[in-house]
Amino acid sequence: MQDSSHTKQNINRKKVIYRYYSGRIRRDLKNFFKWIVLAILTGVVVGGASSVFAGCIREVTLFRREYEWLFLLLPVAGLLIVFMYQKIGKDDGGTNQVLSTIKAKDDVPLRSAPLIFVSTILTHLTGGSAGREGAAIQFGGSIGNQLGRIVKLDEFDHHVMVMCGMSAAFSAVFGTPMAAAVFALEVVSVGVMYYAALLPCVIASIIASKFAAGIGIHPELFHVTKIPELTIINGLKMAVIAAACGAISILFCVALKAASTLYSKYLKNPYVRVVVAGIIVIGITILLNTKDYMGAGNELIAKAIEQGQARPLDFLWKIILTAITMRAGYRGGEIVPAFCVGATLGCVIGQLLGFSPMVAAAAGMVAVFCGVTNCPITSMLISFELFGFAGVSYYLIAISISYALSGYYGLYKDQTIVYSKYKAKYINRKTR
Repeated sequence: MQDSSHTKQNINRKKVIYRYYSGRIRRDLKNFFKWIVLAILTGVVVGGASSVFAGCIREVTLFRREYEWLFLLLPVAGLLIVFMYQKIGKDDGGTNQVLSTIKAKDDVPLRSAPLIFVSTILTHLTGGSAGREGAAIQFGGSIGNQLGRIVKLDEFDHHVMVMCGMSAAFSAVFGTPMAAAVFALEVVSVGVMYYAALLPCVIASIIASKFAAGIGIHPELFHVTKIPELTIINGLKMAVIAAACGAISILFCVALKAASTLYSKYLKNPYVRVVVAGIIVIGITILLNTKDYMGAGNELIAKAIEQGQARPLDFLWKIILTAITMRAGYRGGEIVPAFCVGATLGCVIGQLLGFSPMVAAAAGMVAVFCGVTNCPITSMLISFELFGFAGVSYYLIAISISYALSGYYGLYKDQTIVYSKYKAKYINRKTR
């Protein structure tokens, strides 16, 4: 009788345990397949839209080169951009708003997508010194945010969808799916990775990259040649280059902030501001007698990395023109200009030190990117995907030193430095 009762208790206990673990397995499988489906959806929708965006940027850039007089319409384009944002998207916070959304502090309205699309096209058509990744991040975040609303996700899953959109857009525009997947996890809170979003961000970024390649949007791969053997002397030379890149990344962030401060103080009217900035950019470009600083600066990057050629002040003029353009109200992004600054600076310092200017340019490009975004893992993955693994030791040296020396500066004011760069200490502070 007692044995029978004991047996029944064991059976009941096993049933409870079975139901508990089978319930957990069903829950985990449900979440797994849910995110697979949502990631595929995001990759297709955002990848398709971002591929169209990248294609439009490419076409308007070619059109501007053919009809150089379009550059004189930069103030007119600025007026149109300001008018659109004043009437349609007055509360649009750009990339910072996307980062805030991930931290449950804000929302990315759907109208942000068409606004940033059109305004970035206008900026590039008329030769403003701007990139395209800021537009891609906001574009993807906006669409991901809307998809999360449509499928009625809860608050936490909604934030993951925004990250998926960011990854997909970044991947489609740059053709770097590994870096794109990690960037969304890493950029919001430095020192903390949002691993819950790893699976959907990876799937979305891969699909978006393949989608873009399928319609002719291919990544800008660079052929880095003449990679010297890693010796103590060469390592020290790379350390000098990296330290300079860390310092320049601070200068880049300070220049952007200084431009905002000056505009707010002396040119408070947004229409006057954007016209004056456009005229200044036109004037500087005419005085310098070069069109190299128009747009993102891809030609300067390719020339520095593949030919080892850059003028001594290319990096400085790109900083100045990008700060004037981006903080006046024109749209685009600062990351590709930061690539340009790093590549040209690295190339020049490599020439001065007697070190391979091509390798120095490639390392400088990812070092400055790391300094302005505080994303070392993303920087490493970008170097692998764009340059290959042959010069990996130099890229790692450059990225790690730049990360350490760039302080707590950054492009995005809503980025949070959760843990100190210098010791295992929780600081939870905003970037400068």
